[in-house]
Amino acid sequence: MFRGRNMRGFTNVGEFGILKANARERAEMEDYLMKRETITAQNAPAAVGPYVHAVKMGELVYTSGQLGLDPVTGTLPEGVEAQTEQAIKNLAAVLEAAGLTLQNVVKTTVFLADINDFAKVNAIYAKYFTGEAPARSCVQAAALPKGGLVEIEAIAG
Repeated sequence: MFRGRNMRGFTNVGEFGILKANARERAEMEDYLMKRETITAQNAPAAVGPYVHAVKMGELVYTSGQLGLDPVTGTLPEGVEAQTEQAIKNLAAVLEAAGLTLQNVVKTTVFLADINDFAKVNAIYAKYFTGEAPARSCVQAAALPKGGLVEIEAIAG
């Protein structure tokens, strides 16, 4: 898991990628991996409920779902394409606040108000997630906050 990585100096990796560490180093590594950090993005819309933009645990960042809200006006643009474009820009802003980019995303979940919009959303999504695409789930939701047409959340690291 940690081969080739330098997690705060934990580079003593033995055969089969198993970290060889003494008790103190293991305790430090466990503290690092279990440390919870709240991520707040200045360039993303404010949360519309009692949650944060993202949480970092160890080397992974778990984002909250991002609607296509304009971060300045707090309004939704017209149409699923425009909302998808803005939702991905909002997601990128949250990741940037965590020191990551869309290229660091390993999994997304896309929520659609109407599954018939899948092809339209997929076309916009493909413009941003190029090269090695992340794993993804896409589901229709009964309703999204603020009447949104699309919401996207991610796990990145």
